[in-house]
Amino acid sequence: MITADAKARRSQLLSTYGIGGLFPSETSSFMIVGLDYWDEKRAPEVVEPRLARTLGVRELKSPPAGGKRDVPVVRFPYTQICPGCRRIGSTTDLGGDWNASHCRCKEGRAGAALSPFRLITACARGHIDEFPFFQWLHRDRSGVPGTKHEMKMKSLGRTSSLEDLVLECSCGVPPRSLDGASSASAMKGVTRCRGLRPWLGLEHSEPCSETPRVLQRGASNVWFPAVMSTISIPPYSEAVAKFVNKYWAALSNPAAVTDALLESLAAQSQFTKEEILSEVERRRGEAESGAKTEEQLREQEFRALMEGRAASKHESDFVCEKTVINGDFPVTVPEIFTDLRKVTRLREVRALHGFTRLSGEVTPENKCRLSIEEKHWLPAIEVIGEGIFLALDRNALNEWASTPFAQGRRARLQEAANRQADAFGRQPATIDIVKVALHTFAHVLIDQLSLDAGYPASSLRERLYVNEDMAGILIYTASSDSAGSLGGVASQADPEQFALAVEEGLTRLSWCSADPVCIESTASGTDAMNLAACHACVLAPETSCEVNNTLLDRALLFGTHEPDEEDAGLFSDYLAGR
Repeated sequence: MITADAKARRSQLLSTYGIGGLFPSETSSFMIVGLDYWDEKRAPEVVEPRLARTLGVRELKSPPAGGKRDVPVVRFPYTQICPGCRRIGSTTDLGGDWNASHCRCKEGRAGAALSPFRLITACARGHIDEFPFFQWLHRDRSGVPGTKHEMKMKSLGRTSSLEDLVLECSCGVPPRSLDGASSASAMKGVTRCRGLRPWLGLEHSEPCSETPRVLQRGASNVWFPAVMSTISIPPYSEAVAKFVNKYWAALSNPAAVTDALLESLAAQSQFTKEEILSEVERRRGEAESGAKTEEQLREQEFRALMEGRAASKHESDFVCEKTVINGDFPVTVPEIFTDLRKVTRLREVRALHGFTRLSGEVTPENKCRLSIEEKHWLPAIEVIGEGIFLALDRNALNEWASTPFAQGRRARLQEAANRQADAFGRQPATIDIVKVALHTFAHVLIDQLSLDAGYPASSLRERLYVNEDMAGILIYTASSDSAGSLGGVASQADPEQFALAVEEGLTRLSWCSADPVCIESTASGTDAMNLAACHACVLAPETSCEVNNTLLDRALLFGTHEPDEEDAGLFSDYLAGR
């Protein structure tokens, strides 16, 4: 186990280079190891009891920082290639040392810098391994018995495709290119998954009967984080709740909560003895009520956003002002809009609780664990920002969703979801066409607010509140840097400014530079889980979207070019009246 000199932000250890993911460092490649090896003492606590209970841990902690071995890594892949002599092997084979960085190809002197092999293998259960280059070349072939096998990979130099990369061996076996190695069935008859989990240690492999897939080392489907997040809402966002949490180790014991202790705590804070005791009793009762599901957490947040929260004398992480109530907009907006909120301060906590490979959909079967033994904590980060919240008429949405147009679009997406589920051997997700429509509209808002509020789109994030009883969209700043809480997004909650943003955003994205190809598309995106959506219209930065830019369909908002579908979109009537 080694520590790379390269650095990463704490947020990247949850979103880009988390446990089990690959971390590029100049000419090397490393894998972040499990929580068993992290320096827990240097990991500050992130307070969010609701999320911790939902994830089944006692506490959440920010990734440690400041020391050289706070977050160790292991070299992966171990297979290296020398760009000078083109030999393939381990660092020991090529450089003479397990941690060598250069090849000994010049009469024993250090030669060219070693580069990690560009291909790896992974299976649907999350195991990851080296590319079996020896088996790939020697399958169904044999060389001269007793010959030493010195492998090389040469490039024909015609293109950058795998077809131009040719494996050779000193044993005399005929050369073979890597063409076809990336196909789904390429490893059948070549190798089986060895069940390796390098992030936990090579000794912690497990039996696996999957046929691995060959992937590019830097491919996006090598690692998908399983992240759960929540917005801190009252009473959890209040200053008294954070104060009590600091002393919860003592206050959690009823026998220890005496008048003397309460008076001592009140004397060193801005809260009265009664306020502290009330919060202690509330938290005890909440702990006894059990954990909430992710859906229940969203419902609590939706209610808090609808109820609003004025700024108080005590510091709070949740301030939400009501700007429009019950559809009383002073300007013309789509009739389906009911409420608008100006969220001047919010706090989001995101926790990593696992990861997957090949597919971003998390199931108990494919989710990989973060540690050898179950830990009492999980890595998390917090983001302080601001945003805008919009609620919509759920009954009107249901009525629109029952139209033949909406049901036809839903059927196409459901068919794609069924095919995806069959490919990975799991139950298909049920497509909610209302959620697809609101998700697409959320991307329209992100695109427009990035222009009006002056934020980069990558620093904005969506949060959808959609089920049978609620329909809402929260667009908020998702960056922990200087673009996080400047107030630009919240200012767009002014009804007149919001109306202009909606009108301009819908008008502008009702047409795409890729039309008519885009609007007439019947399958696009990952696993064909989008319909009319492309990078020229509603696809958003990866950091902005909750579901990896899937389940998007611009036609749901605007209709299509078909004569009977031109006015079938959710906002077709609104645009026709402008």
